Amino acid sequence: MSFFGFGQSADIDIVLNDAETRKKAEHKTEDGRKDKYFLFYDGETVSGKVNVTLKYPGKRLEHNGIKIEFVGQIGERLRACRETKYERRQLYYDRGNHHEFVSLVKDLARPGELTQSQTFDFEFTHVEKPYESYTGQNVKLRYFLRATVSRRLNDISKELEIVVHTLSSYPELNSSIKMEVGIEDCLHIEFEYNKSKYHLKDVIVGKIYFLLVRIKIKHMEIDIIKRETTGTGPNVYHENDTIAKYEIMDGAPVRGESIPIRLFLAGYEMTPSMRDINKKYSVRYYLNLVLIDEEESATSNSRLLSSREDPDPEPEPRRGRLKPSMHLTLL
Repeated sequence: MSFFGFGQSADIDIVLNDAETRKKAEHKTEDGRKDKYFLFYDGETVSGKVNVTLKYPGKRLEHNGIKIEFVGQIGERLRACRETKYERRQLYYDRGNHHEFVSLVKDLARPGELTQSQTFDFEFTHVEKPYESYTGQNVKLRYFLRATVSRRLNDISKELEIVVHTLSSYPELNSSIKMEVGIEDCLHIEFEYNKSKYHLKDVIVGKIYFLLVRIKIKHMEIDIIKRETTGTGPNVYHENDTIAKYEIMDGAPVRGESIPIRLFLAGYEMTPSMRDINKKYSVRYYLNLVLIDEEESATSNSRLLSSREDPDPEPEPRRGRLKPSMHLTLL
């Protein structure tokens, strides 16, 4: 850009040294689309070149320095509620300020002038990238390179976003999940899953046992629920998103019947579980077993039937929809 369209300006391009061989990974953008970005891991070196191309040959470009930054940033959205006599709305606003948990700077050129297009080498050695790249409902964690030509009136800058994946070792202890739930004098079931920690392309294997059946069940399904938690203290906000609905039974079961479960996770868009990332947000996954009777009542009871880490209050148990919930850890 140039002031009022006069004077010299330039285009900036950031090129990684291993751009031709480095693997790319799909990542969701804020508008829901999927783009491919260069993939990095914690501790890897980030190096490349910054190309500054003058738009008007023969004219000089005065500047106050040229630099490149490597930034790890968390951006949140502010949740606000507006209540009137007739409606209750939830409004979201961008905070405008972002928290940077990684900020590295390399000076490429001192203040002076460019008389021709020029290329600058850069290298950030063994860069710490402690968290996984993430785009959610109310928070986004991203890593990017930003090259800047500082000027008196208006800077010229260019960003190159990358994606970071974290590596997890498979746990030595991965116990099965087993729970008995029921509605008094109506229904008593036992469900069991083969383990509590899964990788993103794993298979959930389990069984449902019907020990007492005195209501007419119409069908049964398993829901995978993603819960994004942002904020702290009294300002904590939970955003639930149903990742998948998988019907495992259609029709009325009888006492003593056993229903097998085999759910493949590879076909669903999921991330690793995240706990208290930089004290800003958490991401957890829940496996809900849903049984609906012939009346299709919308009543549910997760407080009585759910496992740990489910802070939402629920109504008292009544005959109708039964939703026991189990917390899963994705690696």
